[in-house]
Amino acid sequence: MTRSDEEAVVEIYRAENRAMVERDQATLERILAETMTLTHMTGYVQPRQEWIAQIMDGKMKYYSSTEERVFDVVVEGDQASLVGQTGSKQVFGAAGLVPGPCKCEST
Repeated sequence: MTRSDEEAVVEIYRAENRAMVERDQATLERILAETMTLTHMTGYVQPRQEWIAQIMDGKMKYYSSTEERVFDVVVEGDQASLVGQTGSKQVFGAAGLVPGPCKCEST
């Protein structure tokens, strides 16, 4: 793993956060693996395409996403993961701050 590998993983994480707020479907579909799932704080595990569809139709609205920190970036071969902490203002039809760490893994 090189510093540039770590930086590339962090940049993909940042691109995902920008795309969520901007409702950029093409970017989300390009950078997120088809097998990606999102685990909500309720415990619901949501498939990638369902999540993207809800962003696009406004059911899941991200008003902002502010990066607080990124740590534990790991790159091993063609797999990578990181833990990121953001403050996101989002929810189904209402705005509220949803803080906390998020672990992202990709192959």
